[in-house]
Amino acid sequence: MTDVPSFSSGPTSQTFISQRLKLHYLDWGKYDANGKAKPPLILVHGGRDHARSWDWTAQALAPDYHVVALDNRGHGDSDWVSDGNYHANDMVYDLAQLIHQLDEGPVRIVSHSMGGNIAIRYTGMFPDMVTKLVAIEGLGPSPEMRKEQRATPYPQRAVEWIAKKRKASGRIPRRYDSIEAAFARMIEENSYLTEEQARHLTLHGVNRNEDGTYTWKFDPHLNVWGVEDIGDEFVIEMWEAITSPALLLYGADSWASNPAKDGRIKHFKTAEVIEFEKAGHWLHHDQFERWMATLREFL
Repeated sequence: MTDVPSFSSGPTSQTFISQRLKLHYLDWGKYDANGKAKPPLILVHGGRDHARSWDWTAQALAPDYHVVALDNRGHGDSDWVSDGNYHANDMVYDLAQLIHQLDEGPVRIVSHSMGGNIAIRYTGMFPDMVTKLVAIEGLGPSPEMRKEQRATPYPQRAVEWIAKKRKASGRIPRRYDSIEAAFARMIEENSYLTEEQARHLTLHGVNRNEDGTYTWKFDPHLNVWGVEDIGDEFVIEMWEAITSPALLLYGADSWASNPAKDGRIKHFKTAEVIEFEKAGHWLHHDQFERWMATLREFL
């Protein structure tokens, strides 16, 4: 664990509309001290996370870039979808809509996990709109994990999905009596976090209820994803369509599979893979100083 900077100032809170949803993002400032527009850089967080997870990274980059951090649909201060069904390509649309409305492309994109999946797809769809792409563990399940999942027949997996969705529809989000209780859960989820990091993520990741308790902001339906997304061949086509330099980062202690070791890197023309020792799935928190050094060099 490494020290991270404290905050002297923060971003402005903004919204935009995408597919009838009001989505939220943080804007760290378009212009430098001389009134010159800075190059745009978009931050896209992972599942059950929120835009404020990027605060340390954003503050460090804000002097040089117009940093915008998106709250994905169902996360943070963005709307939940009415039917509880979240699809990766709908989130790609949201990212495309945000970049379109900012009207500043091409952009640099830095992303994590689910957000990495979204950013990689966007870059494959709109290769001319991205100058640099960074994705922390954004390729999803490894080929081996996919094989294990698909060993169960699709009809059986679909039945299990229906049962999980039905359970999620009746689930009451867990309530915490205090911020401290939610903070303890955050630490339990990622033991690499410093207390400062965990408190910051907790404070920005919960809503306070009318009875004084706290609940996480993300939609509980995000715990249940569809049985299948799109065909593997179409995902690979998007990977192969990326033309900008790409940096794929992995934590040595994470569940995610390194594409340089499982063969998926062969589908990228311009990607480099770097693995961080003593880091898990949230390596941008776990090894902040190395993360920033690596990121700055690449950008």
